[in-house]
Amino acid sequence: MLKKKVNRVSKQDDSMLFAFLAVFLSIVGFVIAFLAKRDDKYVMFYAKESLILFFGCFIVQVTKVIPVIGDIIFAVGFAIVVVLWIIQIINALSGEEKETPFTGKYAKKINL
Repeated sequence: MLKKKVNRVSKQDDSMLFAFLAVFLSIVGFVIAFLAKRDDKYVMFYAKESLILFFGCFIVQVTKVIPVIGDIIFAVGFAIVVVLWIIQIINALSGEEKETPFTGKYAKKINL
């Protein structure tokens, strides 16, 4: 008789999914992670990093109002934010808490 293989979602898979959502969906993902997985250290690690990146993105958006130089700052800042966002997504799916450059040190200071 053949045994049926049962796919079970482990706790780590669940944490990785919520960490990914927290990073991918930015502020909305942070709220989802905070409400659903507040006690999960792994999820909150990436949720806080995502929150810091969201604020960084907001600051980059605000610089766009400065004539001429604001456009340059926006272009460079936006490229940096996109690269950091991709790094955060990869790190969140890795299963390990890897600090993202620039955002990691500030995320550690947030106590929720």
